[in-house]
Amino acid sequence: MHLLNADLHSHSTVSDGTLAPEAVAERAAQGGVQLWALTDHDEVGGQQRARQAALDLGLAWTGGVEVSVSFAGETVHIVGLGIDPADEALRAGLAATRAGRRERARQMAAGLAQAGIGGAFEGALRHAGNPDLVSRTHFARYIVEQGHCAHTHEVFRHYLTEGKPGFVPTQWARLADAVRWIRGAGGVAVIAHPGRYKFTANEEYALFTEFIAHGGTAVEVITGSHGSAEQVRFADAALEFDLYASRGSDFHSPEESRTALGALPSLPGRLKPVWEALAERGRIEGALAPEPSSAGPVAA
Repeated sequence: MHLLNADLHSHSTVSDGTLAPEAVAERAAQGGVQLWALTDHDEVGGQQRARQAALDLGLAWTGGVEVSVSFAGETVHIVGLGIDPADEALRAGLAATRAGRRERARQMAAGLAQAGIGGAFEGALRHAGNPDLVSRTHFARYIVEQGHCAHTHEVFRHYLTEGKPGFVPTQWARLADAVRWIRGAGGVAVIAHPGRYKFTANEEYALFTEFIAHGGTAVEVITGSHGSAEQVRFADAALEFDLYASRGSDFHSPEESRTALGALPSLPGRLKPVWEALAERGRIEGALAPEPSSAGPVAA
């Protein structure tokens, strides 16, 4: 089952992607994905559309979300897989997490104005399918549109990371709360793209141990921002901490994403795929093909 072409991390216009949930599902199907989850940031508003589109296309589907968490001075993302999108406690927690985004966006726009980029708040809102979820990505698209940078990755380096004019820190959900919401909604909590966080070895160890203490059970090993070294490193971490391993492109846009839906390497065979846990809990809808798929080469 580690050869299953699962993509369990992607985004739509409901958060900061550029495609509607139905279009993301279609690209997943075209890419050979067999099990798919839409995991919009702090929002489950696209889940029913994603589910219907997936099942219409013959894709196995599981509910998903990506929760923003503050930990050791960093923003960490915890993916919830197999969630019930209608769970009231989860929805309330996500609403509270979203609440500070608009004021943060105004502060970001003020900083960018001082750097000579005017109209950023209104410009970012134009790119946001959901005004309650205006984010750095929407600002990045506006800045590219205005010709200040060639692509969004350049914008983040020059304007939207710590110490740059458009960066505004914020306090997101607590790790304990995010895991509790996910578990309460019947889901499995996953540390998303751990290679992206600028933690010391001690801080990273604290993240994993606290995550597990609160009931987290999986880590993303194969993802769009992990190179081969990170894939090996976090495969080892999954074994060390006895965690399930997840796989997801973190797809946002055909133009911006590093990896297309369905194009990731397969999970290493020594790991426990997170979809085994989802299947055991009955959290997958649709049929999973038992044979190896068109997934890429197995990671080391």
